[in-house]
Amino acid sequence: MDIRREDRETLRILAERYMGYALSDRNNEKRELWRALNHGSMQKPMIAIDQMPWNELDVDGSLVCTVEHPYFRGVEWTLRSEIYKWEHLPADMVLNPYVLLPRPTRNTGYGLGYKRSTLATDATSSVVAQHFDNQFEEMEDVEKIQTPVVTIDRAKEAEIIAAAEDIFSGIAPVKMQGYILHLGFWDFISQWMGVENCYIELMDRPELMHAIMERLTVATISQIEQINALGVYDINGNMCHCSYTFDDRLPNDACDRDNPTTHDGWAFGLAQLFTSVSPAITAEFEVPYMQRLFPYFGSIYYGCCDRLDDRLDIIDRMPNIRKISCSPWSERERFAANLPKKYIMSNKPNPALLAETTFDEEAVRKDLRRTIAAAKAHGLGLEMILKDISTVKYDPQRLWRWSEIALEETMR
Repeated sequence: MDIRREDRETLRILAERYMGYALSDRNNEKRELWRALNHGSMQKPMIAIDQMPWNELDVDGSLVCTVEHPYFRGVEWTLRSEIYKWEHLPADMVLNPYVLLPRPTRNTGYGLGYKRSTLATDATSSVVAQHFDNQFEEMEDVEKIQTPVVTIDRAKEAEIIAAAEDIFSGIAPVKMQGYILHLGFWDFISQWMGVENCYIELMDRPELMHAIMERLTVATISQIEQINALGVYDINGNMCHCSYTFDDRLPNDACDRDNPTTHDGWAFGLAQLFTSVSPAITAEFEVPYMQRLFPYFGSIYYGCCDRLDDRLDIIDRMPNIRKISCSPWSERERFAANLPKKYIMSNKPNPALLAETTFDEEAVRKDLRRTIAAAKAHGLGLEMILKDISTVKYDPQRLWRWSEIALEETMR
């Protein structure tokens, strides 16, 4: 690979800063705290922050990428963003003691794009509202869903590894980062059809929605089998759906670490669309399909922004789940009371508290204390993941302060 001398130097400087943090005692301590939570022996509630409005956060130009090579520009961004988080809003974050290199895989997907139009943008021209057209007018349209074809460019992978080992020589080891599968089919369907059309068809043509889910399930099983044949699932990122997954039990000793499969790692499932439907709809249109998919994985993180406090008994019917999301739409005391102790309560603090006209620190504390009290009352393992942060009103210090407050409250 043709890497400019100045780009190589930039990457080495960033990697040296990164590894200084990654090899620190604090980083090692945080990793062990996550490992304890994931193993069922929580020492304190754990905090993570992800999915941030990066366009509002750069205060000193440290997030500006300069590397020209397109692949290593992505590596540069990862290093810059992780360093930024560590220095400004670390909470309980953990840095892997190596540089992650995304595998050069290709996935043809399900054969459908999104037919959409922009309704609104913000001051930075980022899209904040869209309309999605319905691509499933007739039963025959289900055939638009294709089986993904997964491939990897082995020659390019070898080239990437050789270049990275040269760039980071003497500073950091490198490891390949593979797939983590998103099994939230209803996210895809809502964008292929539009949310309103999904709700209408669940009532008027349930056979159409079952046909879509069946087609997606069969196609995804094929995708899983292809990924496993290639040995390109991820075991090195140590995150799934913004949650840290450190655990001595996964991957296990039988794992071929050079060719990991879905059985060695995590995946995540969710049905956010079903926040506005009855638990019976979840039982009919989500559970039977995920019961066929989840056994392919070592562990599952389930849920996102969906309300689940009223249907945890239904979620419990799906196998291999380890963590369940308690979103701002779930009534957290009811969630904690109904959650079996075998699961970790993965709470999502309300990001709207960072988007008010003024930042109310006491409201943040009250929100965190309420969640901690609910989990403690029922003896649950608890993580709190602040994510889906649309805006901090161009005031990054709000996010930095949230991190400090969260650590204070979890150490109380």
